[in-house]
Amino acid sequence: MTEVNSPPRVGRWTRLVTARPRLSLLAALVLTVLAVLASSGVGDRLGAGGWEDPAAESTYATKALEREFPDSQPNLLLLVDAGGASVDDPAVTAEANRLAARLAAERGITGVGSYWSAKSPALRAEDGHEALIAARITGDEKQMGRTLDRIAPALRGTHGPVKVEIGGIVAVRHEMQTIIQEDLTRAEMIALPITLLLLVMVFGSAIAALLPLGIGIVAILGTNAVLRGLTEFTDVSVFAMNLTTALGLGLAIDYALFIVRRFREELTAGADPSTAVAITLRTAGRTVLFSALTVAVSLAAMLLFPQYFLRSFAYAGMAVVLLAATAALILLPAALLLLGPRVNSLDLRKLLRRGRSSSKPPGTAWARGAALVMRRAPFFALATTAVLVLLGLPFLGVKFGTADDRQLPASAESHVVQQHLRDGFPGSPGGGLEVLAEGKAGPAQYTAYKNRVAALPEVLRVDGPLVKGDSAYFTVQPRGEAVDAGAQHLVRELRATKAPFDTKVTGTAAVLVDSKHAIGERLPWAAAFIVIVTLLLVFLLTGSVLIPIQAVLLNALSLTAMFGAVVWVFQDGHLSGLLGFTSPGSIETTLPVLMFCVAFGLSMDYGVFLLSRIKEEHDRTGDHEEAIRHGLQRTGGLITAAAVILAVVMVAIGTSRVTNTKMLGLGIALAVLMDAMIVRSLLVPAVMKLTGRATWWAPKALRRLHDRFGLSEGEVKPPRGAGLYRSAAPPRGAASHDAPADENGEGMADASGALRTIRRTSGGT
Repeated sequence: MTEVNSPPRVGRWTRLVTARPRLSLLAALVLTVLAVLASSGVGDRLGAGGWEDPAAESTYATKALEREFPDSQPNLLLLVDAGGASVDDPAVTAEANRLAARLAAERGITGVGSYWSAKSPALRAEDGHEALIAARITGDEKQMGRTLDRIAPALRGTHGPVKVEIGGIVAVRHEMQTIIQEDLTRAEMIALPITLLLLVMVFGSAIAALLPLGIGIVAILGTNAVLRGLTEFTDVSVFAMNLTTALGLGLAIDYALFIVRRFREELTAGADPSTAVAITLRTAGRTVLFSALTVAVSLAAMLLFPQYFLRSFAYAGMAVVLLAATAALILLPAALLLLGPRVNSLDLRKLLRRGRSSSKPPGTAWARGAALVMRRAPFFALATTAVLVLLGLPFLGVKFGTADDRQLPASAESHVVQQHLRDGFPGSPGGGLEVLAEGKAGPAQYTAYKNRVAALPEVLRVDGPLVKGDSAYFTVQPRGEAVDAGAQHLVRELRATKAPFDTKVTGTAAVLVDSKHAIGERLPWAAAFIVIVTLLLVFLLTGSVLIPIQAVLLNALSLTAMFGAVVWVFQDGHLSGLLGFTSPGSIETTLPVLMFCVAFGLSMDYGVFLLSRIKEEHDRTGDHEEAIRHGLQRTGGLITAAAVILAVVMVAIGTSRVTNTKMLGLGIALAVLMDAMIVRSLLVPAVMKLTGRATWWAPKALRRLHDRFGLSEGEVKPPRGAGLYRSAAPPRGAASHDAPADENGEGMADASGALRTIRRTSGGT
């Protein structure tokens, strides 16, 4: 008698999900409406920063300067353009002084200074036609944004003989936040109709196509509510909303594709809707849950980093993954139970198929492709690996930087102002380094220290000190740009310079140095966390020691093209004209970490889909090569369709005018397509063929562990020997093993024997 592993817990879950389907859908509708209400205004509460390490020296110094010397760090700049006149013209001077006085009178503004009051050469353009008014907006990120919105309309524009444009870090971040929200709305308007069209093409049925889209919308709205709640307790980056949309649609569609496909397969095999839902939850439902865990693990690794930019993506990503899986495992089965065979209604592809017939079942091309790859396994393994490594070589020249105004489109006002400063002003106004001195010291000691700093080769000028009690600060202007290699080297030199008091260095370059250190320090731990947990999860899925190692290595290899393209396109500036961005000559430090975690998780998502089907067939037949061929035949079309749909969503995100968002969207779209079309189609079958039957080996102790705790899509564990079910007659109404696959290239009879045994044993519950 066949051993059937059917834990009562699974049966109880099935009964719980299917007991009151209408009530489940009504409750979901109510919760979705509440989520919409709860997430109201979430975009306005998100921040545009988060790249700093809260425990770093630069962060401490910044807060100390804000507390002791609130006027020390201007974050608002007014670029005053005198046209063809000189900034020293009496009419220009009078108007500039009036603007400075008006700015100083505004609530929430402190530390107003200008070229006209200080006569500092750093605040005057080299051509003499432009100069700066500097000030500091007080408060947190949200308060500063509201203050800027209030004062900007009165300051911006033409005032007598001068024209004023607004820049500074506050303006850059506020404009970035506004543009991201606008671009996200546009991306959703682009992605949703195209996604629906692709789903109709994949499923044929318009009814079936609407189900994944509905699951995705529920996941997105729920995650927005979660983010809104998190803003009450911690900072959350506005960039996280892009990931919410992309993963919400992408993963919900992946999971719904997998579940709906299996449900339709069971219906075709002769099951009634209730039995089909039960079998689907036990098989595809388990794989979806397993896949969600692997993706969540990759995203959770970002919680190990201190920057709230990265932590925000962990919050958003984990929430949307778990909500998408929950909706797919609760709401989708309820909808399928109510729809039954009507899930195949409104087949819009009948017109295309009319008058045509084919003796070849869908999925045949994938099976033939797998057979070809396995016949030439060494060639495909070496060639594919070589191409992927070659595509990743540009990443060896990566240069890390920080997000600045060049993330914005060239026409953005704050970008225009900062570009004027880079091109026309001496040094880097607003981008200098501040040295906080703490401890008792006299004028002679301050002067000696200032002279030592001024003698450093990267220093253009040293201003200060400004003394208050036992604290003082110096402003150090680097010779180059604010965050170039010279400025970063200067940070290290300043920290190594001896002084008779404690010194702390901050400024844009110091923040970058500290951020790189924080990421480098925690990156091995994050990578180890992802690798160890992934190895464990894939082992529980397959029972093999070798397959988890293959999965990790091949997933990492699939990301090489993404990282190479990021450097070649966004750092080196190739295609910048076509894609419409300004290359800063570097990659923001946190972006590779974010892209790795997201892309690795999505690659594991597809890997789990493929491996679960290969494992099911291997358990059923014991034939290694047939299991690989069968797995690709059954899932190749599904994975490709899911990858194309997710890539469409990511490309829509990549149409953003903010460079980091563009890089994130286009980079992950490339990674997803490379993984689905190259790695899963060529490299995985080639490597599994080369490793042969050893692929499934595990020590006895680990095998016992898997037998007790393992998880797989199939529930039937065959006895030792050849395939048990291949010789079994299919149940009444079921297709044979060689029967045609369904519309998606997914087989109708791969579980026929298992279906018969499970039905007989569990009664279809």
